[in-house]
Amino acid sequence: KQWYQRRVREMGRFNPEMQAKLAATAEENKEKAAAIKLGDRCETRTPNQPTRRGEVMFVGEADFKDGYWVGIKFDDPVGKHDGVVQGKRYFQCADKFGGFVQPRHCEVGDFPAEVDFSDDEI
Repeated sequence: KQWYQRRVREMGRFNPEMQAKLAATAEENKEKAAAIKLGDRCETRTPNQPTRRGEVMFVGEADFKDGYWVGIKFDDPVGKHDGVVQGKRYFQCADKFGGFVQPRHCEVGDFPAEVDFSDDEI
């Protein structure tokens, strides 16, 4: 059964409908990346992940995976690294504060750092 599921996944890349979807996604990412600038405040909305806020530290193509990527220094330690991926430094931040998302999952705007009032006394 595993070999069959793997085969189906591999064949998907030859499906013209799948190729059209991938090309449209790549074009959308390229267009959105062009509008994102270093230092912009942003909010990420990645599927199956909580919404996170931070500052744009990198925009462009990266060596770790094809396509355009946005490197973000998150306001909280919700990232995966410190700006280094597979031995290459893309930006500088504290450990666990850095992450990359596709531009289509990044919205720039006036997103101030969230303030956690849960520990405040009344």
